[in-house]
Amino acid sequence: MNPAQLDERNINARDIEELIGALSDLEVDGIIEHKPSQCASKGPVSEELLEEEDLMKEEKPSVSAEQVAAIRAAWSRRPEDERVCYDPLARHFLGPELGGVIDDPKLTETVAAAVEESTPGAIGCVGARTRYIDDYLKTCIDDGIEQLVILGAGYDSRPYRFSEMKGNVRVFELDQPATQREKIEILKMILGSTPEHVVYVPINFDKESIADRLYASGFNRDLKTLFIWEGVTMYITAEAVDATLGFVAENSGKGSSIIFNYILQSVVDGTYRTEDAEKMRQSYAQRGEPLIFGIPEGAIDAFLSERGFCNVKDVNGEFFRSAYFKGKIASTNVCCLCGFVTASVKPN
Repeated sequence: MNPAQLDERNINARDIEELIGALSDLEVDGIIEHKPSQCASKGPVSEELLEEEDLMKEEKPSVSAEQVAAIRAAWSRRPEDERVCYDPLARHFLGPELGGVIDDPKLTETVAAAVEESTPGAIGCVGARTRYIDDYLKTCIDDGIEQLVILGAGYDSRPYRFSEMKGNVRVFELDQPATQREKIEILKMILGSTPEHVVYVPINFDKESIADRLYASGFNRDLKTLFIWEGVTMYITAEAVDATLGFVAENSGKGSSIIFNYILQSVVDGTYRTEDAEKMRQSYAQRGEPLIFGIPEGAIDAFLSERGFCNVKDVNGEFFRSAYFKGKIASTNVCCLCGFVTASVKPN
C-alpha cells in the first residue's frame, strides 16, 4: 500500500512510534514488514543465532538511522517560525516508505499524533537535541576545532551542512559498513562526490576497537577535537560507555570536548515511577531493545570528572522548552527523562 493511501484508521500507535529514531522496524499498515528479532524472544539463544543476527544487521543499512533522519526531515519541512531544527538534507536519506510519510502533511500529522500518544515528548526531544548539537558544533568551529569525530554517524548531515568546516576541520564518521555505504551513495547523488575533508571509517562497534580504526584512518590525537555521540549510550553496557569515554579522554588534544545524551538511571531501573517513564521502558523492552545504561540524576558532574572530563554542562527537556520552543511551537511537549551533556577533556 502507498503511504498516501493511509489514514488514522490504519495507524497503530505502538508501531508508528518507531519514527522517533533509534528503535526497530516501522509498521504502517504493512508499509515495512515487521519481523521481531528472534533474540528478543524468551528462552536461551544460541551463539549461532546471535552471530546470524549480527551479520544481518551488518549487511543492511540501519532502520533507526533512517528514522532519525525522518524526524529531522519532518521538522525541517515546517515554516521557519514553526520548527526547532533545520536539516535540509535529511529528506534525501529517506526511502520511499518514510519519504512518503514525510511528503504527505496530513499523514505526517497523523503519525506525529500517534507518536506523541505512545511516547510523550519524543518528537520534541529529538528535534531539540538536533538543534542543541548543531549549536554546540557551531560554537566549537568558532573556537577552532581541528577534528570532528562522529561516533555512530548514521545519516548525520552536519559535515555537509556546516560549510565552514571545509578546509579547516577534518571529519571522521564512524558507523557500521552497510549504513555508511548507503550514505556515501546518497551523498554522491546529492553532492556529486563526497567531500575531501570527510573520512569514512566503517566499524563493527561490538568487535573492533575505536582506537584501532581511527588511527588507521589518520586520526591525530594531538589536535583539538569534538566528539559527537548521539543516541547511543542508553543501548550499551557501562563497560562500553567507560571504554569510549576513556578513549576520548586519553586521545584528544588540548581544548577537545564531547557532547552526548543519556537516560536517567531511575528510568532504566524502573524507580522513576511516572506514566511517561513506564511507557518508555515498555516500548523499548517490547522491541527487544531494553534500556541498558543510565546515569543517576544529578551525578553527571562526578561521573565525568572521574573519567577525565571537566567543564561539564548538563541540560534536559526543561532547558529545551525555554530555549527553543517559543511562539507557535511553545506548547510542544518535550521529554524530560534524558540528559544532554557537553564536557571538556581535562588537560594532561
